[in-house]
Amino acid sequence: MLAGAGTPRARAVARLRKGSDLADRLTGGDSSLLRRINAAVTLRALRDGQAVTLTQLVGDTGLSRPTVEGVIEGLVESGLVAEVEQGQDSGRQRGRPARWFRFRAEAGHILGVEIGVHAVRVVLADLAGQQIGSFARDVDEALDAEERVGAARTAVAELLRKAGISRDSLWAVGVGSPGIVDKDGSVRLGTALPGWTGLDLGARLRRSFRCPVLIENDANLAAIAEHWQGAAVGMGDVVFVLAGLSPGAGSLINGRLHRGFGGAAGEIGALHLLGQQVTPERLLSTTGKPLDPLDEAAVARVLTLAREGDLVARDAKERFLQRLVHDVAALALAIDPQLVVVGGWAAGLDDVLEPLREQLARFCLRPPEVTLSTLGEDVVALGALRLALDQVEEQLFAVDQPSGSRG
Repeated sequence: MLAGAGTPRARAVARLRKGSDLADRLTGGDSSLLRRINAAVTLRALRDGQAVTLTQLVGDTGLSRPTVEGVIEGLVESGLVAEVEQGQDSGRQRGRPARWFRFRAEAGHILGVEIGVHAVRVVLADLAGQQIGSFARDVDEALDAEERVGAARTAVAELLRKAGISRDSLWAVGVGSPGIVDKDGSVRLGTALPGWTGLDLGARLRRSFRCPVLIENDANLAAIAEHWQGAAVGMGDVVFVLAGLSPGAGSLINGRLHRGFGGAAGEIGALHLLGQQVTPERLLSTTGKPLDPLDEAAVARVLTLAREGDLVARDAKERFLQRLVHDVAALALAIDPQLVVVGGWAAGLDDVLEPLREQLARFCLRPPEVTLSTLGEDVVALGALRLALDQVEEQLFAVDQPSGSRG
């Protein structure tokens, strides 16, 4: 937990939330670009969490010793860096003992939140992105928007309580949601959740936090998560397919998220909304009538019948897979990714990868690799956590003129 409001750490957190530039604050109010660059360079050298000596910092940063000493004083005062004791390697050491410093990742915390159809998931981490805890809560798919947002707030409160972390220690919150999401956090179109279209989700959630809250599409965040610590680590051009009743996709180009002009890039499951394809409730029907209700339990029954050899159910499953392959192939042709990662509940379908590989080889000039997600059900929440971490790092390492924080 944070210490009292008068501590250097609490003051640093409070000043960050006001949107002022952190690097400028750590240089004693000197707004010169050089001072801000020196602060950012020194902090980056400490970022991995390993304790280093002042001499090592001078070597790692290329800055003069007096400059590093001045910057370190500001970082220690802010609570982001601590001087630590180190045992002596040899009794023959001469002169003054070396001074050791480390980045205090525990000086603040970040949250990643997924608001889904059937569950709300929350992941908590320190300022280095090291996970501290997680919490998941099942929710009814019929919940209205207000109840669903309330369930997310409750899940956050429960995780913070269990972790013994004060809400005031949060520096940024990332949130994943189905649908087309504007940069300001408004849901332009969200057919998966009742009352979601037109919801200003960002404004609703910002009432609960005193830090930046960033909202992003769930498939986009899943792509970010796989690139961060999943199947797509080290790859530049990646498509993540969040395969469900109406599949969506997130795309990375040169390692950066591609949202499109209005945030609608990757909505590969939306053609039926325009009347151009059979709707999912008819696509997966085994009776000639639409599935009612259209939910994952109903789909699971169809897939179970298919595994048991029911020919009608097998045809329904093949129609679903063929639609998925068609949509993914169109996206692969447009982007030419190195890798396609399949996640969502459809990732558990038998033989989902082989049909994808075969059809992508047929339709694409250069078929990409295809693999399953390695991050499981937490993939969207982890992507939201990475989004929050990016926001924190943008503040920590900013060297441009102060312009206020996002969110």
